[in-house]
Amino acid sequence: MAQSIAFYVLSTFILGFAVLVVTTRNTVHAVLFLVLNFLAVAALYVLLTAQFLAVIQVLVYAGGIVVLYLFVVMLVNLKRPPEDHMAPQRHNWIGFGLSALVLVELGAIIGYGAVAPAGPVGAQTSDLALNNVERVGMLLYTDYLIPFEVASMLLLVAMVGAIILAKREL
Repeated sequence: MAQSIAFYVLSTFILGFAVLVVTTRNTVHAVLFLVLNFLAVAALYVLLTAQFLAVIQVLVYAGGIVVLYLFVVMLVNLKRPPEDHMAPQRHNWIGFGLSALVLVELGAIIGYGAVAPAGPVGAQTSDLALNNVERVGMLLYTDYLIPFEVASMLLLVAMVGAIILAKREL
């Protein structure tokens, strides 16, 4: 009974903070509400006895990702008016081509996942003997390697974009 009440209270906090992130006009306040949202999700992980995920949630998301968001928010001047012209050195077709390439790659990954044969039955029973951290590490670097790398590439692109936008001001 107490776990159900705690779950519903945490879920209400998570949804409330998510709404505040989207509706707040001040971007710094939105990032701070995002930190509170991440901390509430970490508390939900603790409630579900996934302590490793809770620690990773606090360290990676509430720590690292939010610092990156604040870095981008502070570097990008949101008060300046939009540009009236398009830069002549900008090549839109390269962006469209790369987007199409990423979509084809994503389709190939999904198609391979649907067609790939399942592993042997003995491998599933040996995975149950591993503890939680080892199991997460094995899954992260075997089955979920491509999403892990895609997330790291997205963070790298966001950081490079923030630097390019800030360099234009200097």
